Amino acid sequence: MWGNIAIAFLLAFIVSFMATPYTIKIANKIGAVDIPKDKRRMHTKKMPKFGGPAVIVGFIVSMFYLLIVMSIEGSLDLFSEQEYGKKLLGVLFGIIIIAITGIIDDIKTLKPWQELLGQTIAAIIVVAFGIQIEHLNFLYKIGLNDVLSTIITILWIVGITNAINLIDGLDGLSSGISLISCISLLIIFLMNGSPIIATVIVTAMGGALVGFLPYNFSPAKTFIGDAGSNFLGFMLAVVSILGVAKTYTMAVIVLPVIVLGLPIFDVIFAIVRRLAKGKSIKAVFKPDKGHLHHKLVEKGFTQKQAVLILYGLSASLGMFAIILFDSGIWKALSFLLMIIASVALGYRNFVKEKEDNIEKKMIDNKK
Repeated sequence: MWGNIAIAFLLAFIVSFMATPYTIKIANKIGAVDIPKDKRRMHTKKMPKFGGPAVIVGFIVSMFYLLIVMSIEGSLDLFSEQEYGKKLLGVLFGIIIIAITGIIDDIKTLKPWQELLGQTIAAIIVVAFGIQIEHLNFLYKIGLNDVLSTIITILWIVGITNAINLIDGLDGLSSGISLISCISLLIIFLMNGSPIIATVIVTAMGGALVGFLPYNFSPAKTFIGDAGSNFLGFMLAVVSILGVAKTYTMAVIVLPVIVLGLPIFDVIFAIVRRLAKGKSIKAVFKPDKGHLHHKLVEKGFTQKQAVLILYGLSASLGMFAIILFDSGIWKALSFLLMIIASVALGYRNFVKEKEDNIEKKMIDNKK
């Protein structure tokens, strides 16, 4: 298993790292460039936004190679009763729809409902090929009938896809948070004895992101674009279903929700905020500057500081999920309280330092 994990990571990393410079050149030729036309955007110059295809290609090359090798050596049966071959074919078709929709959006800019339609079609395809949330388990197991299972699965996939897409507002933010989520899910999958296919998928995603991040972290040379952010959200949603499908503990949905808690909170808060402000469903699709990363920058943090803070919050949620699964609620809660106390102390010092700097500037100006 560890050999497969190493191959999945390294192959995806190498392909993504080598492919990203080509996507930068392609972006400039086809017009997949983000131009800062409004105050909502945090960058001030033109930026290629076509990094997604490099991440997707790195992931696909790694997965295809491993599927072939694992099938030949007999460590993976694609035609077993779990029907992994059928499910993976559905995932591939879903990726194609997500990629096409995202690439068109990166080049020509789609309307929100058109992008949502593409995400929904991809989710429906995945469900049609057998990937579904079959039960929930919070305080006790809740079985789902086919209709309810289909609806919840589609909502989960579309919701997470949009959550990652919406949080993509600063250099390296969505790709870094997705990488942290991949690492957290990988640890949970290994602890849970999840199917090898889920472990390999999440590892390949992580490898592709590590290959891309050197070009995307501040100061960025390229953005991941809608093709990339939609792909990341789509795959995180799908792999979280595959990875916890065999467990009958609270790991079903609850742990993925915690791991992906930061983007989930951001998208829920955005929906509530926009509904309250616009008083209509249409307002939900109107971009604004109310996301978490915007708020941090408004508080005086630099873009890089804001990204690192959100990385830390995402990593803390991932660690909380891991401790919760491994050691129970009380140890997880004590860990969370320590994190909250540390963040509060750090923020207090930041505010005091900021006030001191303002006071110093005022004194200097008077002189």
